[in-house]
Amino acid sequence: MKNIVCFGEVLWDVFPTHKKIGGAPLNVALRLQSLGNNVSIISSIGDDKKGKKIKAYIEEHGVNASNLQVNAALKTGKVKVMLNQKGSASYDIKFPRAWDNIELTDTNKALAETADAFVFGSLVARDSNSRHTLYTLLKLAKYKIFDVNLREPYYTTDVLNYLMKQANFIKFNDDEIFEIGKNINSKTHSLEQNIKFIAAHTNTKSICVTKGRHGAILYYNDVFYYNSGYQIEVVDTVGAGDSFLASLINKLINEKDPQEAIDFACAVGALVAGSEGANPEIKEEDIIKFISPN
Repeated sequence: MKNIVCFGEVLWDVFPTHKKIGGAPLNVALRLQSLGNNVSIISSIGDDKKGKKIKAYIEEHGVNASNLQVNAALKTGKVKVMLNQKGSASYDIKFPRAWDNIELTDTNKALAETADAFVFGSLVARDSNSRHTLYTLLKLAKYKIFDVNLREPYYTTDVLNYLMKQANFIKFNDDEIFEIGKNINSKTHSLEQNIKFIAAHTNTKSICVTKGRHGAILYYNDVFYYNSGYQIEVVDTVGAGDSFLASLINKLINEKDPQEAIDFACAVGALVAGSEGANPEIKEEDIIKFISPN
């Protein structure tokens, strides 16, 4: 069991027909907790019904919510989710919200400093308050996992560059890595070459790129590992990448074989995409059976 801290947005994903609790760092936290880790979330909610429901949901799922701040001046996070015919999501992210103002405290500094892994994304850096807190915690954390989440207009190349250089492990999707590579003057059109370029540019040993239904590629200690994906009927893609990342981290920080790690993570990501919402319950035996049905 590892002690893991997830930092960033907690919010409501509002779909055309229903709403679900989410936010990438929270999705990662919930999946890591379900895989047997001791997980804490550092974030902020509004002093409202939506915030109280999120706090209750987090506690119900065993994640430590003692560093979930309550902001009386700002509302709880909300994202309008639009799904296309293939279940791929686009987002309208409301601003400002409580998670834009995560305050630096002695307890969240101590939490970041003692954790085995510290998971953070780029979206939480859209506002200076949460960004300042994040930058301070990154100086204290031992092993830093950066989940790139490009949501226009909420990012800049300078901030992304800084966050990449702080990280020990970076996760992109294939669109994100090509966009960022281009912005930092990578001349290559090859996915593998872009990974190597960013690894050298940021001095990051571990990089993973998800490729939707085509699986993922992991660059770990100078070796490439591949999974070409699992076939599943997509319901919605919300949270699939978050559960993928949580499952991958869980294997790697427990020193499992990187190939086993990426195969397991791709299976979990596919099962989430084949379910409604970001955090469906998935049992380990279901994952194993999905990977090897025979």
